[in-house]
Amino acid sequence: MQLRIRDVREDHDLTQQQVAQYLLCDQSLYSKYERGERDVPLNIMIKLAQFYVTSIDYLVGLTEEKKPYR
Repeated sequence: MQLRIRDVREDHDLTQQQVAQYLLCDQSLYSKYERGERDVPLNIMIKLAQFYVTSIDYLVGLTEEKKPYR
């Protein structure tokens, strides 16, 4: 499954370091999430969805709708 976390981060003009700081993790770990070398834990996906004001379904490619669910 191709995650959109890199695309969304780039759309927001953020660096991996900035997102990693928000997630309280190391930049190298976050980089592995983006490259698909490590599975992203659910709690991290929730934080990313909240940070980008979108849904987890959008981040994982299950929908094209960027808006979060009500």
